[in-house]
Amino acid sequence: MNSALYGGYTLSFRGFGSDTAPLLNKASSEHMFDTMAMEISQLLAKLTEINDRMVEYTQNIGSTSPSAALLHTLQRHRDILQDYGHEFSKTSANISAMREREDLLGSVRRDINAYKNSSGLNRRSDMYLKENEHIRNIAIATKENLQSQGKLLTSITQKVNTFANRFPVINSLVQRINMRKRRDSVILAVVIAVCIILLMLYAFH
Repeated sequence: MNSALYGGYTLSFRGFGSDTAPLLNKASSEHMFDTMAMEISQLLAKLTEINDRMVEYTQNIGSTSPSAALLHTLQRHRDILQDYGHEFSKTSANISAMREREDLLGSVRRDINAYKNSSGLNRRSDMYLKENEHIRNIAIATKENLQSQGKLLTSITQKVNTFANRFPVINSLVQRINMRKRRDSVILAVVIAVCIILLMLYAFH
């Protein structure tokens, strides 16, 4: 049965781990999250296909009924895949909320710039101080959200890795994805640090 399953994995993942897939061409955190989400989504889709092939195999093994151990293994794999899917959906929703907060930050900065051109020096100073505090709070919250979402995505990746280690083809694919993510994580960390420094410099200017 193992040889038949490994044959199915090879067919399922042919061309999926191509080295020619484009990497990040600019330091963009949104692009980073989109890329990671797409890769995880594709991997979950492939794992779903593998589970379907395993079920199909058990249905076509002949007159002999599948053993209880085999049925338990198939059910366990389905449960694991369902857990991964739920966690990925939850993480994606959190990232969307984080992006909305980042949009709010951009809106606040535009409002400050517009207010700078308005009349009333004292009123402008008071408003600027309030908005300055607001920007710093949003910057801190955004940093915390980025760290939180990074941990969640790392958790998903680790769980997928644990599952993938059972199958050489999946393990090879995940290793390629992890090499990209290490590079992207460094880029994202630099971008976050620069953005926070610029926001702080702007706030205390």
